[in-house]
Amino acid sequence: MNPFDPIDTLLATADIPLPAASERRRLRRTLRLDTQSVAQALDITASTLNSWEQGSEPVGAARVRYAYFLSKARMLTPTETSQPQPHTGTHPHPRAANPAGPAPRHSPRPPAGDPISDTVSAALDYYGGDCGKATEELVKRAIPHAMRLFNHTRVGGRYDVVAYPPMPDILSRSSPNTSDQIWEARPNWQRPDADPTEAGPVAALDINGAYLSALKTHLPLGALQHQTGAPHDRRRSGFYRITPPRWEHDAYLPNPLGHRLEPGPLWVTEPTMRLILQLSEGEKPLCDPPVIHESYTSGSTEGLLEKFRTLLRDARATALHHNDEVTLGYVKSMYSKFVSTMGDSNHNRELHRPDWMHIIRSQAFANLWRKAHHAHTDQLTVVRLCGTDELHVRGDWRRTFTEGTGLNEVKLKRTTEGGEEN
Repeated sequence: MNPFDPIDTLLATADIPLPAASERRRLRRTLRLDTQSVAQALDITASTLNSWEQGSEPVGAARVRYAYFLSKARMLTPTETSQPQPHTGTHPHPRAANPAGPAPRHSPRPPAGDPISDTVSAALDYYGGDCGKATEELVKRAIPHAMRLFNHTRVGGRYDVVAYPPMPDILSRSSPNTSDQIWEARPNWQRPDADPTEAGPVAALDINGAYLSALKTHLPLGALQHQTGAPHDRRRSGFYRITPPRWEHDAYLPNPLGHRLEPGPLWVTEPTMRLILQLSEGEKPLCDPPVIHESYTSGSTEGLLEKFRTLLRDARATALHHNDEVTLGYVKSMYSKFVSTMGDSNHNRELHRPDWMHIIRSQAFANLWRKAHHAHTDQLTVVRLCGTDELHVRGDWRRTFTEGTGLNEVKLKRTTEGGEEN
């Protein structure tokens, strides 16, 4: 008989203390080990290990093996894992290695307990590191996950969010195949005449994270109240029925109201209203102020979605830095679907705010128009403006815009010259 057998038997029944569930999960992830690999080494199933990392307690010999693994992992973590370690599992984790080299110490990394990182890691663990399947599942669940994240950011918030406030008729659709009365000012403009004195390639620039940036906008908090003939109040937000001013600069700058064929008054959103008012001010105004006939507004704040936006922004930046396509696709789906489904959609029953949807979309369009105006004032030739995120210019655009992947930066999609793409 092996003299150590009685000791092993005794230890197998001992209540060996284990670290908290979050620490168990952190130690495994720090060593870049996937659930399946660790479970195989411990002679358990992956689902069992997942349950231990959620707080359930192992017993018997399995507890002894798990305690040994955690103690060794803790010894390795402070020193040998200061630089990214090679992934030892059978399925590569998309964040296990950076093709551009080890991440610098100051690079952004999600803190322990980050809800986005935790959700992505859980999906990858569940699908055994299969990035395609994990991404498909995360995108499929993007709407409820975005609402969960939004509710998480609202804990302790200063403002209450009313899910179903009464909406005026201008936000109602007469049938499923028709739209409501709100004009979002989506740009769709191309310079009408080329200047024969100008030459050189045209750069098609992509504005990064247009809808994500547009979450920073003035949103009405409560029920919209109707007024007639009242001036614009910057403390409020909503919709305005206006007679738009004449626009006489279409030869080189698009109309901030977008491409509209119907004459007469129309309902515009808060971002469009603020943009037009800004253009009507100063020493050299570009247009007259609009005539406001009536409005539906409520007290507003620009910070309602700021925590939500910041979490998504930071997760996007980290994913880009580490070439993490899974998290990048997941984050993009969350913020885009969050906006698109808060109107009349059966996919999001938690939040019905068509007023917010129109305002956020219009903010994205207003942001793009301001980019075009900035290019124009910086002596670039604005050639085209379309959608939420595409700006075509001729000239040294890198002198005006910073090239990169950040929200305040732009990416070059392509260059064209003489109709040929380069």
